[in-house]
Amino acid sequence: MNKFKLSMLTLAIAAASSSSLALAQAVAETETKADEEAVEVISVRGFRRSLQESQNLKMFNSSFVEAISAEDIGKLPDSSIAESLARLPGLAAQRLDGRASRITIRGFGENESSTTFNGREQVSINDNRGVEFDLYPSEIMSQVVVYKTPDAKLEAEGIAGVIDLRTASPLARGERVLQVNGQYERTGFDKLNPDGNNAGARGTFAYIDQFADNTIGVALAVTTMTSPNQEKRWNAWGYDGAQQAVDWGAGINANGFELSNDFVILGGAKPFARSSTLERDSVMAVVEYAPNDKLKLVADALYVDFSDEKILRGIEVPGIWAGGTTTINKIENGIVTEGTIRNQAVVRNDYEVRDAELKAFGFNAKYELTDYISLDFDVSRSTVKRQIWSMENYSGTGRGEGVGAYDNIDYVLNADGTGATFSPTLNYADWNLILLGAPLNWGCKVDVPCDAQDGFINAPEIDGDLTTLRLAATQALENAGPFSSLEYGISHKDRSKTKRSEGYYLTLKSYPDALAPVPEQYRIGVTDLSFLGFGNMIAYDSRALVRDGFYFGIPESRADGGGHKTRSWTVNEQVMAIFTQANIDAEVMDKALTGNVGLRYVKTKQDSQGFGSFVVDQLVQTVPTDVSHDFGILLPSLNLKLALDEQQSVRFGAAKTMSRPRMDDMNASMNISYNANATTAEAWSVGGGNPTLEPKTAIGFDLGYENYFHSEGYYAVTVFHKELKDWIFDGSTRFEFDNITAPDGSEPVNRLAVSNSKVNGGSGSLSGLELSASIPLSILHDSLEGFGIFASHTKITSDIKDQNGNDFELPGLSDKIQTFTFYYDRDGFSARASMRKRSAFKGDIYNIGFATAQVDIDGETIWDAQLGYDFGAAGFTQLDGLSVFLQGQNLSNQPFTTRHGSGAVRDFQDYGRTYLLGFSYKF
Repeated sequence: MNKFKLSMLTLAIAAASSSSLALAQAVAETETKADEEAVEVISVRGFRRSLQESQNLKMFNSSFVEAISAEDIGKLPDSSIAESLARLPGLAAQRLDGRASRITIRGFGENESSTTFNGREQVSINDNRGVEFDLYPSEIMSQVVVYKTPDAKLEAEGIAGVIDLRTASPLARGERVLQVNGQYERTGFDKLNPDGNNAGARGTFAYIDQFADNTIGVALAVTTMTSPNQEKRWNAWGYDGAQQAVDWGAGINANGFELSNDFVILGGAKPFARSSTLERDSVMAVVEYAPNDKLKLVADALYVDFSDEKILRGIEVPGIWAGGTTTINKIENGIVTEGTIRNQAVVRNDYEVRDAELKAFGFNAKYELTDYISLDFDVSRSTVKRQIWSMENYSGTGRGEGVGAYDNIDYVLNADGTGATFSPTLNYADWNLILLGAPLNWGCKVDVPCDAQDGFINAPEIDGDLTTLRLAATQALENAGPFSSLEYGISHKDRSKTKRSEGYYLTLKSYPDALAPVPEQYRIGVTDLSFLGFGNMIAYDSRALVRDGFYFGIPESRADGGGHKTRSWTVNEQVMAIFTQANIDAEVMDKALTGNVGLRYVKTKQDSQGFGSFVVDQLVQTVPTDVSHDFGILLPSLNLKLALDEQQSVRFGAAKTMSRPRMDDMNASMNISYNANATTAEAWSVGGGNPTLEPKTAIGFDLGYENYFHSEGYYAVTVFHKELKDWIFDGSTRFEFDNITAPDGSEPVNRLAVSNSKVNGGSGSLSGLELSASIPLSILHDSLEGFGIFASHTKITSDIKDQNGNDFELPGLSDKIQTFTFYYDRDGFSARASMRKRSAFKGDIYNIGFATAQVDIDGETIWDAQLGYDFGAAGFTQLDGLSVFLQGQNLSNQPFTTRHGSGAVRDFQDYGRTYLLGFSYKF
């Protein structure tokens, strides 16, 4: 067999199928050499082709980038964009309900990067800026490019980087494509709830074509998905020092142990079995018009309708934080690992649905004004609406504490960290024993008697929109030394996000009558909680009970101390940016030097509207708030690539970057309290958001060596360092109100106030080493043709202090990130096994009331595998275009585990394995 010798021309030809502008330019620069060199080009398909195109994107880009390419629309190497991204060097995923969702880049959390769709920044469905990637179907993407160092012309900001999702270019495709993809999905667990799902399906129809002598191109992709997900979950309320718990009134039987705060004891637990179904429908459309060589118009649109439905059933065990008595049976490593809880357990039949709708539209016009100047006009708008309806529904042995039957529940915290095992004495599957209504006094509000909280509904909503207008020009330069062209432009962004937070106490309309059994028509069966030791428990349709009027609701915001009003707000941003970028094409000691040097100035005006909340006569009163702030930041950048020869290059990048504050930290809502006894001290205390927050900034440096020794093979070494400033921490500021009266309307003792909110401050550094390689094993021996390895290792260290000099750990920072893929792809048959591994980190989760909370998350090692067969590539001409695959996800059955500060397991989520069987047929 002839060996393949790499050359720049070969890589350019291999890249010609990509729609990337950088690759197209690389092809154009080498066309004149086509007649002078004879090169054997090996045609590959499938996973190897995806690796090859991704390698070429990486090689020819002026910045430090990583890339993913799809062989065809709807054929990314993984079923999820987030899973594909998590296999790239330096990137890692945080799972949400079992699915890879949030992406971190080089140790920075999702809020420190930006996501763009065809180069345009996108809104997010959560409270902040970080995109949840399970919203975006992988089936409509042709490429994903991750910028680890910026260009001045990039229309997005992020200290970590920018992730650009790209759709197909129909004119660049140059052929008609009709393609149908289908998948069957099944969870490794059988149904955990009788009304849950353990099977689902996905389907994609894609159409690409060209008309009018290849001057008009269209691309259309329609996808639908019903994806099941199941979870066996242990969740601890938390842990408390034993002596401290006794001091505030908790019932603890020491059982011969000496009480102290040197060990902690379970406050309570909320384990359950969850069955979820994610339904997502999307439409992507692209229309291109290029009537001549001077003008090209492109319009694209994306619509995503997303609904995630969850059924959760479990038995809540009140520990020392909810009355009753806990007996200590065993203490290990500072934690009570065995005990007995005597109390009334709460049977939970909960339901949650998270609905989101995303719309994105963009229009781009490129016009070659002269032989030297071209213009680029772009306008886009994206909007998102998200609604959550999350209901807790309670039942037990009797209404109110001390009324129903108590249970003596032994528990043992599992030594392997997988949660706990319970040994109850009651039968929770007995429909005559477990009755509708609250067994514990969880109400005690102005409008809700203590024994009348029979459930609760959280109902937060998010509306977000982003409109961008951009005008840019590219000017070719002659006799300008090392500079070949100059790009410059101006853009304006108008961004807004509104959150409305509300909750409702649910009370049975039969209150205050005694509890009654669940009506027959709402009984579904039983949920098996034997993985927790409880056996079966009653399962009923709580959503139907609410819908049919068995409950009435009282708004929590009336008497919650202003909590919901503090979590309700609007944040607006108006951003004007001016940039200039000089592109470099020169020679240094007979070696090609390319890259760019740029400057970007960003001017921001931000404002927020919210509520100032205070309590009068136990009811919440509010006044409107409106705070604005503006600032400007100058962001220089430099990217250089020196080609040592045809396959080796050295890269250098330097830039100042910024990450905007979290939007929930920027809100103008606040709780206000008054101390009438204060004299010289502050009489007022304020807690909430800070609309005057400014971006975090970093000065970053990257130095890398890359060796592209094969069309499917390279290795790279990169070191990076960032100096961080103006990070955001909890802090306090002192000020004086201009005009304020005491809650009773009188003159206050003083107008001095202390505000507890987020503040800019502190500094530090982050450094890392990144190793990556793609190795076709055919370089070792011809018999290994088709075998290969793709692997990476990233090591990160950080030293960051808050404004008070205390050590701080960045959210999302794993000090080690590793990926590994072993594959075989030849003659139509493909097989691969992939691993992604990250060490422990701090991450954001949804807490009570869907407020964001930061917790310690265990490291994880996740293995996936896939088998595939392409009939056309295998030589079956009658079946050309047909391929099939079988994929297994989370084959290592890796749980998602978070921990309490003491090291005790806070949350243990076992998702099991997932299997997908699919096909693709291209007409």
